[in-house]
Amino acid sequence: MSNISGILKSIQNIMRQDNGLNGDAQRIEQLGWMLFLKIFSDKDKELELLDDNYISPIPDVFHWVNQKGNWAGDNEGMTGDELLEFVDRQLFPALRNIDVSTGNRRALIVREVFEGNNNYMKSGINIRKVLNKLNEMDFNVAKDRHAFGELYETILKGLQSAGNSGEFYTPRAITSFITEMINPQLGEKILDPSCGTGGYLTCTIDHLKKQANSVEERQSIAKNVIGWEYKPLPYLLATTNLILHDIEVPNITYRDSLDQPLSVYTEKNRVNAILANPPFGGIVANGNETNFPQNYRTKESADLFLILMIHLLKQGGRAGIVLPDGSLTGDGVKQRVRQKLLEDCNLHTIIRLPNSVFQPYATVATNLLFFTKGTPTKEVWYYEHKLPEGAKAYNKTKPIQVKEFDPIKTWWNDRKESDFAWKVPIQTIIDRNYDLDIKNPTKQEEAHEYNSVELMEMLHTSFEKSNSLLEQLKEVVK
Repeated sequence: MSNISGILKSIQNIMRQDNGLNGDAQRIEQLGWMLFLKIFSDKDKELELLDDNYISPIPDVFHWVNQKGNWAGDNEGMTGDELLEFVDRQLFPALRNIDVSTGNRRALIVREVFEGNNNYMKSGINIRKVLNKLNEMDFNVAKDRHAFGELYETILKGLQSAGNSGEFYTPRAITSFITEMINPQLGEKILDPSCGTGGYLTCTIDHLKKQANSVEERQSIAKNVIGWEYKPLPYLLATTNLILHDIEVPNITYRDSLDQPLSVYTEKNRVNAILANPPFGGIVANGNETNFPQNYRTKESADLFLILMIHLLKQGGRAGIVLPDGSLTGDGVKQRVRQKLLEDCNLHTIIRLPNSVFQPYATVATNLLFFTKGTPTKEVWYYEHKLPEGAKAYNKTKPIQVKEFDPIKTWWNDRKESDFAWKVPIQTIIDRNYDLDIKNPTKQEEAHEYNSVELMEMLHTSFEKSNSLLEQLKEVVK
């Protein structure tokens, strides 16, 4: 583990010296496609040994280790301008245009990864140094793969502070808790329609592996754990994440989840469980709101995702999702969306989280919603998750921890009202025009005194969000 950690630190130091890379997001994307190609290529070589009929979708000359030239796998291989030109003029064009006419799913994954990502490095010498460091790892050795799989999480966590890319990462304490409460079972279809870097998918895979007692059962996991993602970087990172979790052909589709009319999804498309952190605070583009019934049309992505997820669940299907406070309240379409949720599903639990869980990417207060489709809601249980004693907020160095959910797990199966848990009958919610933003009735409102740094950060975030929304509105008007 320590050796692999050292390798990653060396790679990061090399990348910082390359003037083509600017910021964490570009460094992660650069490392992402290189890692993907090495892991994918290593797996292809393993498959060729296990199956005489297996043919890799990658032409041999572009494999990490190959018969001609060995551009990546040979530490004494090409370097400098020759290597830079090979990567930019041959490797990327070839893999972006790889033949997918045979329906080979592994070929499609390679094409989609390289269509959406880029080589940012400008020094062939630095590229050579990074390749040589990656050659110190063998992803066909289980120990290396699993050790790296644990460290991969720290790479993904780096997205939280990488500008807008933070939206693709959900803290693992949350993905682990939701997975445990939803409790996916072998044979069930599990979907994350906004899978980001694959946090819910990998938690689900690990959860199902503990139930599998045969090769057939383990193989069924790859088919039944489904992800959709519409941005290139998280698609690349999620695909690599699943390969590191021993899924040879990740069932992740590169697509916009809102790009089809609801009527397209029939019973065969429905799933047993949904675990998701749908995008919120964004404005839907491309007129995708017209794919939804008139009375639910809105530009707010979180509301459309909620309607989509209700529609995609089978009768008896269950969901555990993240939603901001803004989705729990509001009139018009927002109210009708909440009414549909409460009438079509049993919204049995809302966990109210502190507003710093997703910092620094988002400072809005968020909630975990758990519901089952098929019976209307009769009452909603609320649980207020408290910050650790002495902490004023979560941050990059002190994020939310898995163990903090232990009291909620204990309460889950033996629910009682307390200073932090309360239940609200459906009639009360109806009388509130389906407003679900119900505060802890036992809690006194606390006056919070902000220091100058906090105030400036809040103003900066507010201006940044306003500018972003204004730009999006300009694009919509165009």
